[in-house]
Amino acid sequence: MRNPIDHLTRGLPRGWRLTIDWLVTIVGAIAIVLAIKAWVVNPYRIPSSSMEPTLHCARPDPGCEAGFSDRVLACRFCYRFWSPKRGDIVVFHTPKLAQVRCGAGGTFVKRLIGLPGETWSEKDGYVYIDGKKLKEPYIQADRRDNRTIGAIHIPKGQYFMMGDNRNSSCDSREWGTVPRKNLIGKVFAIYWPPSRIRIE
Repeated sequence: MRNPIDHLTRGLPRGWRLTIDWLVTIVGAIAIVLAIKAWVVNPYRIPSSSMEPTLHCARPDPGCEAGFSDRVLACRFCYRFWSPKRGDIVVFHTPKLAQVRCGAGGTFVKRLIGLPGETWSEKDGYVYIDGKKLKEPYIQADRRDNRTIGAIHIPKGQYFMMGDNRNSSCDSREWGTVPRKNLIGKVFAIYWPPSRIRIE
């Protein structure tokens, strides 16, 4: 079977045919990469200390433990097949209030703590879901805050997000819950730096 490009460029000088063939190959490769990023997997860099020590940001920024920021991969299609679960590390579009309360908005990476229909609260830095204390082995003692916040009901189709570094995380406690449509994907791997490569 002849290459369709060869058929379309028949009669052109060999140099032109080679150039067109290369251009089509490059454009095709770029299209495949963009499609993968849009629907399958997308890379993200950790810019702040809000998820320390689970995900590292780079010194000299305050609270960062590493010389290089972690680069993570998010599965963009996973939540099309199953529901988000408590404990998932999620990439999402922030509510507009985040820009006002945090001085930053756009795309955040946080841990999913509260599910739709649940009641979330915090007492002396410990999270309670429906009145029961949540076990959070990913929180280090020196990263825990001492806040007490009354019960918040999480509406249907909404999720409560928090950073693992509770002392330095601007999260759902400040700007509210995140709608399902804002969830981009679940973080499933750290791919950089090499010493930090792992699958979550």
